[in-house]
Amino acid sequence: MPKQIWLLIIGTVINITGASFIWPLNTIYMHNELGKSLAFAGVILMINQGFAIIGNLIGGVLFDKMGGYRTILTGTSIAMTSSFSLVLFHDIYQYAVFLIIIGLGSGITRPAMFALASSVWPEGRAKAFNALYVAQNLGVAIGASIGGYVASISFSYIFIANATLFLLFFLLALSTFKPLGEKQDAYSYSSVLDHHKKIENKANFRALVILSVGFFISWMAYVQWQTTIASFTQDIGIPLSSYSTLWTINGLLIVLGQPMIRIITRAIPSSKKQIYIGTSIFLLSFISLLFADTFPAFVMAMVILTLGEMLVWPAVPTLADKLAPKGRAGFYQGIINSVSTSGRMIGPIIGGFVVDQWNIQSLFYAFILLMFIPFFSTYYYDKRLSHKKDESARSV
Repeated sequence: MPKQIWLLIIGTVINITGASFIWPLNTIYMHNELGKSLAFAGVILMINQGFAIIGNLIGGVLFDKMGGYRTILTGTSIAMTSSFSLVLFHDIYQYAVFLIIIGLGSGITRPAMFALASSVWPEGRAKAFNALYVAQNLGVAIGASIGGYVASISFSYIFIANATLFLLFFLLALSTFKPLGEKQDAYSYSSVLDHHKKIENKANFRALVILSVGFFISWMAYVQWQTTIASFTQDIGIPLSSYSTLWTINGLLIVLGQPMIRIITRAIPSSKKQIYIGTSIFLLSFISLLFADTFPAFVMAMVILTLGEMLVWPAVPTLADKLAPKGRAGFYQGIINSVSTSGRMIGPIIGGFVVDQWNIQSLFYAFILLMFIPFFSTYYYDKRLSHKKDESARSV
């Protein structure tokens, strides 16, 4: 890989490590430390993700207007300023406001990083994206593993560590990313707002919408691990350090499991079949949670969840790319990115409401039922395309 990609990889690891000090602990801090309900925490996280979507769209526009270098510095400056503010002010309402602003800043930065990778290495775009995906999960593993131990001493240290790593990322970007800022591919990233022309291939677009329904449900289920399940582990006496270890396992499995995933995807090249298998594994992880009341049981559930994630998350964007007509890849990927962020936005508030009104077991049963929806959406996505092909063949 080019040297420029390695700089982006290093920057991604630093940036995500900083974010991972705090994001797995948001619900725990608001619910267990500040005494707010899970539904309240869910609303704050929903707004956080909503601003991340806004930041994503802004980041795409800024990238096209002024390049990746200044876009990344803009987004990182916003997130870094809010992170340092959290060090001094972290009562509930201050915490909520700064967390939302961090979502905006990070939302601006993230698409610009991927767009910059595509711009500096257009012929190796897929490899660059996968490298950044692995780098993100390495950052998750490092940040989450350390974060739990730090938080068990004091949450104030979490805020300091988070802000310090945002500062390191800003300094790295400031000193090394400028030569990367000259775009070679002006359309390497585009937001949904950039594609306002009429949708011509309606069959493919409908298939994308059908596929997105299952993707949305999967993300709603996945985000429970960062919200309601996080709080539940505290309620049953699992220490913060152990909860963070779960995310260390998640990140390390994704990084170290890449050779295994390559073997699986070569043996089963169909992205549709990968979604079926991955969704079945997701379903199994929630069934296992019904019986989880010890740390080893949660470790097993996390391992199962991660195996499903490694199959589903790359497969859906791949299918979206295949569905995209020429010149519309950015639009289709923008929809998929928005769907995943929407799942992360809606999931916490729904999960928090269900647990507040009933209990965590009710939530598990609900998602066991909901996880059948991705099977149907993947099936009907494929049937929709097959039906269209049959009509085209008859018309010829």
